[in-house]
Amino acid sequence: MTFLNAPFYPNGMSFYIRFFLACLLLLTACESKERNSKALSGIESFDMEAPTRHDKQWMHDSAQVFFQKQFNKVPFNGHFLVAKNGHILFSKSMGYADFEHKIKLSPLTPIHVASISKVATALAVLRLVDQKKIKLNAKVTRYLKNFPFPEITVKSLLNHRSGLPYYGYFTNDACRRNSMLNNDSILEIMVKHKVSLNFPTNKKFAYSNTNFVILALIVEEVTGLPFPKAMQKLIFNPLKMEHSYVLSSYEDYKKAAKNYNANHFPYPFGYLDAIYGDKNLYTTAKDLMTMDKATCFNHFLSDSLRNQMYKGYSYEFPGTRNYGLGTRLKEQPGKKTFFFHTGWWHGNTGLYGSLRKDTICIVAISNVFDRRVYNLNDLILDFGNYCVRDSE
Repeated sequence: MTFLNAPFYPNGMSFYIRFFLACLLLLTACESKERNSKALSGIESFDMEAPTRHDKQWMHDSAQVFFQKQFNKVPFNGHFLVAKNGHILFSKSMGYADFEHKIKLSPLTPIHVASISKVATALAVLRLVDQKKIKLNAKVTRYLKNFPFPEITVKSLLNHRSGLPYYGYFTNDACRRNSMLNNDSILEIMVKHKVSLNFPTNKKFAYSNTNFVILALIVEEVTGLPFPKAMQKLIFNPLKMEHSYVLSSYEDYKKAAKNYNANHFPYPFGYLDAIYGDKNLYTTAKDLMTMDKATCFNHFLSDSLRNQMYKGYSYEFPGTRNYGLGTRLKEQPGKKTFFFHTGWWHGNTGLYGSLRKDTICIVAISNVFDRRVYNLNDLILDFGNYCVRDSE
């Protein structure tokens, strides 16, 4: 009996060969799993080339001069950021998250960005389109059986051509402001009270928050998750947007910056404040920049859908303004198209701008009503020949 064939070593050498191959297979699988995990986390996959030292300097100086000029009379309260290729060149977080208790705003303090939320909602829907769980041109009734308008498609919700009226106009009598409304109750009221369209679907553009309330319900239906959790799975977790969430509890509300009017009087939590999809994204300037950077990569959003998102759909009237799929835009022949979204709700005001031709992101969000965040034209024009005015 040889040593290798001794009973102490089962099946001789063949055992060790099988054992070695099993270990090798396990190691390979672990490495593959780690690579896939990193890809899903998004961070390593979305690296972009850093700007040159020269570009960093002049862009920083330009942003600093603009910021000091724009906010010189009344101190700014919120987050302001300028980034190129996902690299922050200028950033300010200042003021108070809570004026009553003198709690200062930090770069990690989430602010309610109101209608800027629509960009994130649209991205979630489009990612589900990429996963073949939603069809852009499908009727909404395919996903929401009790939806009362069979002619409305997912796309006509995204580009505000559905004709749906704003829910704030048809809920006043229905709830008499004595109960907290949510997305489901908005749809129930539409069905129960036979709410009518403002115009036939696809006749024209008319901005309506109701469109994105319905989109959030579609996301819930196809994922089987509450919308806040679906957003974590589809957007926030893959991109490591660690300070972003959709409001889902009073605890979430308490950890965010409070919202104030221009005189620093707080807004109470109202009967429309639990509705999401159109609003209720709480986030930071850095997290918005991270999301903006991800939209440049086809493994986050396919080229085909990115092209559909970032183009206008409404040309019934002359002018530079238009709307894509969850994003506003200004376009004019001979100039670069400026993509952006503004937000306002209960004092929270903001603008998120994407200068896509130069991979520059600009964010100005405040938890105090401040119209100055909407006028970033001079800074944008420093960075390129972008269309920023309503008519030129």
